[in-house]
Order: sequence, then C-alpha cells, then structure tokens
Amino acid sequence: MSGQGPEKTTADPGNELAVLPPSSSATSRSTMVATEQPPTELNDDDPDTRMNADILQLARRYTATSHATGPCSLFPAEADGPLDPSSANFNARKWAKAFYNARTDVSNGEAPRTAGIAFRNMSVYGFGTDTDFQKTVGNVALEAVNLFKRFRQQDHRVDILHGLEGVVRSGEMLAVLGPPGSGCSTLLRTIAGDTHGFHVSGDSIINYQGIRPAEMQNEFRGEAIYTAEVDSHYPQLTVGDTLYFAARARCPKIIPEGLSRHEYAEHLRDVTMAMFGISHTINTRVGNDFIRGVSGGERKRVTIAEAALSYSPLQCWDNSTRGLDSANALEFCRTIRTQTDILGSTACIAIYQASQDAYNVFDKVIVLYEGQQIFFGKIDEARPYFESLGFICPDRQTTADFLTSMTSAQERIVRPGVQAPRSPEEFAQAWSQSEHRARLKAEVDDYLQQYPFSGEHYHRFMESRRLDQSDSQRAKSPFTLSYLQQINLTLWRDWVLLKNDPSMLITMVVTNLFEALVVGSIFYNLKTEASSISKLGTLCFFIVLVNAFGSILEIMTLYAKRPIVDKHSRYALYHPSAEAIAAIVIDLPYKVINCIMMNVIIYFMTNMRREAGPFFFFLLLVFFMTLTMSMMFRLMGSVTKTIAQALAPSSVILLVIALYTGFAIKVQYMQKWLGWLLWINPVHYGFESIMLNEFVGRHFSCKIYVPSGPGYDSVEPSHRVCMVPGSLAGEDSVDGSRYLQTSYGYVDSHRWRNFGIMIVFMIFFMILHLLTMEYVAGEQSKGEVLVFKRHAMKDRQRTRPADLESVSPSSRKQRNGDGNSDGVTGVEKQTSVFHWKDVCYDVEIKNEARRILDHVDGWVKPGTLTALMGISGAGKTTLLDVLASRVTTGVISGDMLVNGRARDQSFQRKTGYCQQQDLHLHTSTVREALSFSAVLRQPSHYSRQERLDYVDVVISLLGMEDYADAIIGIPGEGLNVEQRKRLTIGVELAARPQLLLFLDEPTSGLDTVGSQNVTIWSIPNG
Repeated sequence: MSGQGPEKTTADPGNELAVLPPSSSATSRSTMVATEQPPTELNDDDPDTRMNADILQLARRYTATSHATGPCSLFPAEADGPLDPSSANFNARKWAKAFYNARTDVSNGEAPRTAGIAFRNMSVYGFGTDTDFQKTVGNVALEAVNLFKRFRQQDHRVDILHGLEGVVRSGEMLAVLGPPGSGCSTLLRTIAGDTHGFHVSGDSIINYQGIRPAEMQNEFRGEAIYTAEVDSHYPQLTVGDTLYFAARARCPKIIPEGLSRHEYAEHLRDVTMAMFGISHTINTRVGNDFIRGVSGGERKRVTIAEAALSYSPLQCWDNSTRGLDSANALEFCRTIRTQTDILGSTACIAIYQASQDAYNVFDKVIVLYEGQQIFFGKIDEARPYFESLGFICPDRQTTADFLTSMTSAQERIVRPGVQAPRSPEEFAQAWSQSEHRARLKAEVDDYLQQYPFSGEHYHRFMESRRLDQSDSQRAKSPFTLSYLQQINLTLWRDWVLLKNDPSMLITMVVTNLFEALVVGSIFYNLKTEASSISKLGTLCFFIVLVNAFGSILEIMTLYAKRPIVDKHSRYALYHPSAEAIAAIVIDLPYKVINCIMMNVIIYFMTNMRREAGPFFFFLLLVFFMTLTMSMMFRLMGSVTKTIAQALAPSSVILLVIALYTGFAIKVQYMQKWLGWLLWINPVHYGFESIMLNEFVGRHFSCKIYVPSGPGYDSVEPSHRVCMVPGSLAGEDSVDGSRYLQTSYGYVDSHRWRNFGIMIVFMIFFMILHLLTMEYVAGEQSKGEVLVFKRHAMKDRQRTRPADLESVSPSSRKQRNGDGNSDGVTGVEKQTSVFHWKDVCYDVEIKNEARRILDHVDGWVKPGTLTALMGISGAGKTTLLDVLASRVTTGVISGDMLVNGRARDQSFQRKTGYCQQQDLHLHTSTVREALSFSAVLRQPSHYSRQERLDYVDVVISLLGMEDYADAIIGIPGEGLNVEQRKRLTIGVELAARPQLLLFLDEPTSGLDTVGSQNVTIWSIPNG
C-alpha cells in the first residue's frame, strides 16, 4: 500500500472489468509497466536525471510506434472480434493500437499530435472577498454605493495559486491531490486555458511543447480541454445521441479507411461506450435531477465519454470519479492510461478517495494545500518525501489518502520528537528547500530548452491540426468542422431534442389556441359599423401584444441550454452562434404553425376583413413581428449573464412596449422627452400596419349621429355628423382611412414601410444576438464564497477574532460521539428494527415489463450504520426509494416490516431520506432551511419553540455554527460541497426521524476526510 515503484502493477487480468478488457499482448503489458514504473536511477544527480528522462521519452516514442506497426483494421472485419465494441471479446488496448495506426496512415505517416506542459511561477489570483452579503430589493441602494466605492478604491486581491511549477510530458498522467478549496480546479482550468473569471500573473511561464497559452486558447482550444465536476447535458437526449454528436463534431477531414462521417462517428461512439461500460444505455435518456434517465454514476461516465471523444492531446479532469464506484473509478483511470500510453496524450486528473490501484496508474502527483504547492514528483517519491519530514503513514492507508491528510491538522500524524511543518507556508518552504524541487527545477529548464516557443513542434502541431480541419475552415480556427457543417449538426441535434420531448411545443400550441378562443369570443363577430371601430382597434392591439409577448419564454430556454453550449464551445465542438442559428431555424415550423392556428381563429371569429390581400398581409405581418420580438428576447438572454439579469429588464421592456405602441397612449398625447421610445419600439410599426391593413378602404356605417334625440328628428342629413373621429357631415358612414388619420395620424403609405422597418429590427437583433452568443460568456462562478444577510454579516465581522492564526484547531468545537450533553441530548435514540424480504420492483418501459429489484432481503437494527454497496446502475438508489416509499410508478412486492409489523402510512413521515443530489432553495439561509423542515415535519406534540431549539441542536451537532446564517447559493457559489452535504443531512435530522435515516451516496464529491466526517455525522447517537 506504500505506492513504491516495485509495487506498482496493474490489477490481475482476471479482476479487470468489461469496461477495459485485459490485453493478451505481452508487449502491451510490459509497455504499461515500463511507462508507469520509472527507473530508480532518476534519483541520481541532475545530469543523469536528464539523460534518463531523455531515454524514457525516447522509449515512449518507440513504444507508441511499435503499437501502431502491422496491418490492423480499425473497424472489425468479423463479429465478436477484439475490435467489435458490441462483442464480449472487445479489447480496448488492441482497438487503441488500430486507431493509432489508422490515424497515422491518413496523416502521411505522422503520429497523432501530442501536447505536454511545463509551468513555472504559475500564480493565479482573483478579486473579491472571503464573504459577501445577499443582494435584495431593500439593500440595492447600498450596493450602488458600494459600486461607487469600488470605483474609487482598488479591488481586494485574493491569491488562489502561489508560484506553482511542474512538468508533465506527453504520455504521462498527473494526479492532482488536495482537499476541496485547495485550488485543484483552478490549477486544472489554468492548464487547460479556461481562465475566464480569474487572472494568471504576468510572470507565469506556461509552455505547451512550444505553444504559448494565448495560442492554445485561441488557435487550439479543443486540444486542451477541462472537464468540470458538474454534469451538463441535454436531459432529453439519449446517451447514444449525446455521444454521437460529440464524435461527429470532432470528425477529421480524412476518415480512416474511406468510411462516411456517420459510420466513423457511430463507431467511435460505440467503442467509447464499451470502454466506459455504458453500452446498455445507448437508447436511455441522459436525464437530470428532475427528468428520469440513467443513474448518477452512468451520467458521470457519459460526461467522461463525451470529453474522451475529443481525443485532445491535453486533458484535465476535475473530480471526474465523483459518483462512480471504486471499480469504475479505477477503470476510468486505466482507460485514460491506455490513451496516454498509445496515443501519447497527457492527462491531469483531480481525484478524491483514490484507491491504491488507481493511484498506481499515474506517473506523477502534485499536492496542493490552500493554493501552495507542497509536492510535485513521481508517485513513488511522494510518500518517502513526507515521511522524511516526520509524518507517519498509518497501516492500510492508501498513498493518496496519506498525501491528502497532509492538508488536515486533525488527520496527519507526526512522529514523536519531530518538528514537522504545520501551516501551508511551512509546507511550501520545506518543499522549496528539498532536493526534489531542485530536480524539478532542472527538469523544467530542460523542457523549456527542448520546446522553444514557435519552434519546430509548434509548426508540426499546426500542420497536424490542419489535416483534420475542413477545407473551408480557417487555418487558425480551433474548430474542426466548417461553420455550415456546425449549423447542420446542431440543427440535427435540436430536431432530435424536439422529437424526444415535444411536450413544451404541444403545451404552447394548446395554450395559444385557448388564448385565441378567449380573445375571439370577447370580440366575436364584430359588425362593420361605426360603433365597432373602437373595439376593432382594441382587438388589433390585443393581437399585437399576444404575438409579441409570446416569445418571452425563449429566455428560459436559452438559459437552460447555456451551460451546455459554453461547455461545447470550450471543447471546440461548434461556434455558439452556429447553435443559435440552428435554434432559430428549428423554431420556425412551430412559429409558423402557431401563427397560423392562433391568428386565423382570431381573424375569422372576430369578423376581421374578409379579403385575400389583407388576410395574407395580416399573417405575414404578425409572423415577422413574432420573429422580431423573438430575436429581441433572445438578445436579452445572450447579452446578460444570469436569468435574473435577463428577466428584470425584459419585464420593463414589456411595459414600455405596451404603453408606447400608440394605442394606450396616442402619439399626440405622449410626453416629448419620452416620445423617442415610440420610434425604437418595433411593435409600434407592426400595430400601425395592422391598423392600416384593417381600416384603409373600408367604410363603417353609422347609426348614431350628432345631434340626435328628441327635437332633432327633423334635422337635415347635411347638418348632422356621425360621432366617430374622421366622419364628415352629411355622410352616413365613416371612412377608415380618415379615421386613422384623424385619431392616430396613420397614413396608408406607411403600411409596407413599417413592414420593412420591422425586418430591419429583426435582422439587427439577430446579428447582435449571434455576436453576443459568440463573445459574451455566461456568468462564471464566484467561487465558494460564503454569502450572508447583511445584518448577519455585520455580526460575523464583529465576532471575528483579530488574529485568525491565533485560533488553534483544538479550540474549535470537536464533533465526536462522546455524549456531549450540549450537542446530542436532543437527538432521540432509535429502538425499532426494520427488515425487508423478497422485495421486487417492476416497471414498464416501452410496453415491456422490466424487473429492477429481484427478491432483495435485508434488515437494519438501531445504533448501526448499514452500507448498501454495488456497482453504478445496480439499483442502490432504486432500493432506497422503494424502502423509503419514495417511488410513484411501477409495481412493488415483498414484505417491509417495522418491528415485525407492516409499514403504515406514517412510515414516510417517520423516516429521513437524503437524496444523492443536494437540492435546496438557493436563496434561503442554512438556518432557514433547517427551521422550515423542523416546523413542518416534526410531530405535533412539540411546540414551535421546541422545534426551533432543536434546529440549534442540529447545527451544533453537524458543526455548522460558522455558516448557520449563510445563504445556501447555487452549486459552485455559496456553500461548498461538504457544507451542502452537511445541510442535506441536517434537513432530515431536523425533522426528528423516529425510525430511519436513508442516505444515498452521502460521500459523493468529498475527499476522504470529508467522507469520514459525513459518515460520523450520519449516526450521531445511534
């Protein structure tokens, strides 16, 4: 378990899973061992170290060449062969060799491009504070004052990474270790060039084998990718379609063996799914927290497979094993190992809870402690280094856990009588004075000399990249497909999305039909009389508003897909503007159908002008007015960074549009200093044209004249007039053109002019929308900064100690199960025994019955913690849902008994269930979330004050005092992963569950220390 070089081997072939079948090639096995186990001579003096490093690099190159030698077809010539991804005999390593060979053949004998990295003095910083206060309507004025202060004062700089250095050559794997908040994600994002939201210091040196960071970000963006911890996918797409899209977007110009792009992409998809063990989910929806789909572990593997399909030379994986069981986490590392060995790619992986076998797969490791680098080197040198500082590795502790424990004062063990480092600065100082750091410095120097900027490797890299790009693509573009190909591909995806989930479309059509019937019934069968003129004008105004405002929900749709589009843009799959064009095109049929169905119903129910010319002009006008407003609302969504920023001004715009259309306030009554709003309002032009279309050329008969009534019966017709604006004395009808001229100032010559102006508005909004989609990035996470209500933040600042370093860990409240009366006396002991027998769960999928749980037995007694184990997708979550009575579909059978009696309707109320996802109202504070659960869910015999007092017990029990009044926030902002998990458990504990507490993967996303704490918190008092 020490992680020393001689012990570094791969798992026994008999233990390998189907995700990565064992290779029968002795050459491949020896190659992996040679790659993973560097010679011990590298520990000699600097000249020998450099010489051996060159020898090792040369050996890697010849090893990769040997992998590619010999005729080997990429596509299986026979079924059930080692290259057939649908076969049980599929061999990932042999397929990778064949892929290498095929790519080399079509690249004029050039091996796939590689991109290692060396960095020196890498310092990263941002601007902000360690805490913030919640923005509300009440304190928005104070925020304006703070903005003014910030203009006059310099922003507070927050250092994230401090002078990091290291080198990862092509074909190597780097393990990034550190607790949450130590800077692992920032390091990976910096390596991948995804630096939006923070800054890299100007004296930092980053070298991608002769490529500058700016060149890697702009010209080769998809060649260095960062895979975030959060899974972002279209939940309505199937796994197969999701991965096919990723493979198709990176298809090279020349396909090996002359196959079509479709066949090539399908084969890569099938192979990648076989590698990661998700072939069985090809026709299953990806799903998310609210749409049922694949399991959490399978969804994580979909994320991994999507990134792997890019075949990027430099890959950064941020906690990509989150939600995976230990076996699949190990196979993920081994699959990446296969890519690095054979294709020469470079992988940097931040990994939590790494097993010893997974750790042994890596070549190098970096350990971060609050942004300080405390080690960088070969994996078999890390443990001896820290042991030389005076630390002890307990028996049976993995090397990765031992290295991570260095960042926790409670976890690290110091040898008696040794003065070991304690603070991050002391660890960093010890590292800077070590001989390991001196060797690393020399290795970085050699790397920088070997790969000068804009040297030979840079030009070879660009030529190799150009061979993959479409002929119509720019040479320095990071994208593989041409712009038109990107539009076609995203158009296909949007069409599949529409087919898979037409519910939104159907709902909108039905809603608009109902709205049309309501409006049509209100203005039913208007007569061609002067008394109907005002009603007809009101009807035209209603029609304009209904068509104009029907597109505001497109803001919600745009923000729902924005994280996915941003991710794919970072992967260089397509331009965001290409996706925007596809979304516009795919919505056109719906808009045409909706426009025709809704407006035709209103048109004929209300007896509007029954002439062919005016009718078709009316449809043309309302359709393009809908498109114009759609482009405007899409622009509002793309120019802003959050949905709140988009909806707030949109609401004001709706009010302005309604008031300054020319109907509610006529032009002659508008204030001059606000009259300009009329001319920049595209709906105004549509309303004027609709009114002209409806009134010009029509005469409305008059039945009420002025004067009229007793005594005026004998008045001559030439001496009376119809009481409608625009009427003339002596006429028995009102001319529509004259009415519009008199009342609104509208003239018929404006009809087509207004239509043209509206088209100009539409094009203008569309161009701005495409530009903002391309160049305005979505809001980046501010980091896990605690946000408080303003009064709570002031209290926190008053109670904060003047010297934070003076607060020792021993002075903080320890959360142990020693029977502390202040912490756990309020927690009731459980005495009931729960057991289940022959539990089965059947669901119907596509008219086919499928058994998810098959005769499952088990029991739980008080005071124990029962672990539910199984591979990803085995049914662990389903079993918990069934036992906790949380399923609403399917057929459940079997016995589930409490103390030998069948469960009653109160069982669900007497149990707590912590879901795998941490779902909380992001605007609430921690205390508010706990109080809400306590007040609503605790038994009625507790008073309100007793319930609120129990909330304080739970806060103390879970150690949440420091952020009890903090705003929860969205993932990535506010509470961090561990704090959210504590809150999830606390919400269930606050309900005083009388029987059981179910926890679904409570340690997912946490490091080993956090996982141990969560396990202890989950059973506070048996």
